[in-house]
Amino acid sequence: MKRVDGRDLDQLRKLKITQNYLAHPLSSVLIEFGGTKVVCAVNVENRVPGWMRAQNVPGGWLTCEYGMLPASTHDRMRRESTNGKQGGRTVEIQRLIGRSLRGVMDLKKIGQNTIYIDCDVIDADGGTRCAGITGASTALQLALNSAFARRNFKTNPMQELVAAVSVGIVDGRPVLDLCYEEDCNAEVDMNVVMTESGKFIEVQGTAEGHPFSRSQFNEMLELAESGLKKIFEIQRKVINGNNGHKSKGNGAKKRIRPSQELGSLGEVLGDVKI
Repeated sequence: MKRVDGRDLDQLRKLKITQNYLAHPLSSVLIEFGGTKVVCAVNVENRVPGWMRAQNVPGGWLTCEYGMLPASTHDRMRRESTNGKQGGRTVEIQRLIGRSLRGVMDLKKIGQNTIYIDCDVIDADGGTRCAGITGASTALQLALNSAFARRNFKTNPMQELVAAVSVGIVDGRPVLDLCYEEDCNAEVDMNVVMTESGKFIEVQGTAEGHPFSRSQFNEMLELAESGLKKIFEIQRKVINGNNGHKSKGNGAKKRIRPSQELGSLGEVLGDVKI
């Protein structure tokens, strides 16, 4: 049986990643999962959080901020800034994205710097957190590869790619990559975050009304793994320059000051003009 948007049960929505979507960040992408569109940007600040300095924690930090445009949803959302604080869902998602990326980073190699990931949803049709993780991972790898290539470093602090996809049970059937309408009617909703080597970073699964069995859980995990393999292939093509859409409005590249015998990526990031 076909789904509400005509896809097969194990079929991803059309996935498109556009590089250099913004002019000013070190790296940025627009990622599109069907009707869901998220802008992901990478920037660096030449300092670390106070708690790291206080505890003498070596290396740097990576953190994420997530938000949704008021017009990104069917009914206009109120800006969280007008409420004076972020909502619980926003905090949960940005922490999830940050955790997912830190899970594949060797932060000791970036020096006393903080990498900021900004994920802004401009159109929401389900799976915004999964799109954010996948897009942010792609943008981060592009930024680090660029710095790595410029200075000929021995190792890259990003050990592998990470991506995420939603799975669930809709009308009693396991389905991959839920759109908004499916998400609203799902009996089970699950998000799976995985590394390119097949290791899990996070699995979030919730039953809506009725519990699900171990066999259903395994079936959804297998469905997620099959979808993630396809997502990683697309990420790799973009990063390798084979299938990445280039924004017509490409901005100027970040200027990095010349420096001699830089031995770590952290030293390059420390020289980035923000």
